[in-house]
Amino acid sequence: MARRPVDHGKQLTTTSYAILGLLAIGEWTTYELAQQMQRSLRNFWPRAERRIYDEPKLLVAHGLAHARTEHTGRRPRTVYAITPKGRAVLRAWLAQPGAGPSLEFEALLKVFLADHGDKQALLANIRGIQAWAEQEHRRGIQLVRDYLQTGGPFPDRLHIIALMVRFLGFEWGAAVHRWATWAEQEVERWPHVRDVEPNRGVFEDYLRLAEAQLQEEAPDPGAIPWRVRREVEDREVRPHE
Repeated sequence: MARRPVDHGKQLTTTSYAILGLLAIGEWTTYELAQQMQRSLRNFWPRAERRIYDEPKLLVAHGLAHARTEHTGRRPRTVYAITPKGRAVLRAWLAQPGAGPSLEFEALLKVFLADHGDKQALLANIRGIQAWAEQEHRRGIQLVRDYLQTGGPFPDRLHIIALMVRFLGFEWGAAVHRWATWAEQEVERWPHVRDVEPNRGVFEDYLRLAEAQLQEEAPDPGAIPWRVRREVEDREVRPHE
């Protein structure tokens, strides 16, 4: 299938900068970029994979990258590398605060609309979320073992990768798994998905946790939220009254 021609007047997007950032790490073919995206960007910017063939050409059109043709045997391949202008533009983009997260989560959308289906469908989606979290943990274990044993493909970036492991593994992945485990227990007690008495404790616990996190006068800003969160998590394992 023929690829669409690149619109050289098109403005750069976050995906453009994501690929430019990868080019700042090393030189890549589009195939290698796709592999690197699968390894590193898929958990927080998956849309980059859908633009892999257009974006490098767009970067070249803007003078932020250059392309050269190499041959592996008789087969040609195009290798992209960042330019000095590209590094300057990337540095300027990184200096600006980024937008907050925008969650794209189909299974959670189905949970939100669950009262238009049935209980078994809701439980299937929740269990699917739990299975996803477990699969991500298994994948993460393999990656982290590689980082510890070999340093990975870019050992000089391990201090940055550690920040991502902490968020994606400790915080995000664990939170999704913890929520799915709680949600399954919660829904199991429902007779059906409509006209169910709400668990008001969830709303009350959220207020306590959020207000504690925003409490400016706390001597140790991190102490109260973690204590409140632990109380909430301990209570979640017990059925609500």
